[in-house]
Amino acid sequence: MAKRQSNESSISEVLQQFIQQNKLETGMDKIDVEQAWKILMGNGVNSYTQEVILKGTTLYVKLTSAVLREELGYGKQKIIAMINEELKREVVKEVVLR
Repeated sequence: MAKRQSNESSISEVLQQFIQQNKLETGMDKIDVEQAWKILMGNGVNSYTQEVILKGTTLYVKLTSAVLREELGYGKQKIIAMINEELKREVVKEVVLR
C-alpha cells in the first residue's frame, strides 16, 4: 500500500493563503492600521480622532483638536515607526494629519 501524504496546514496558514489568492491584503491592512492606531495612541488621542484612513501607503488621520494635530505633527516619523513595528511590516510611509 502507498503511504498517505499528509497535507495538514494550520488555520493561520490557510487564512494567509486565502487572503493572498483573493488579493485582500490592502483591505486587511486598512483594518490593521486602524486597530494599531487605537492601541498605540491610547484613550486621550482616540477621543479626538474622527477618522483613520489608509490610502496606499499614506495614513490620513482626521482630528478634532488643532492643538493635538500640531503636537502629533512633530512626531510623524515616530508614529510611522510605531505603527509599522506593531504590524511587523512596512505598511505606512507617510502620515497626514487633518
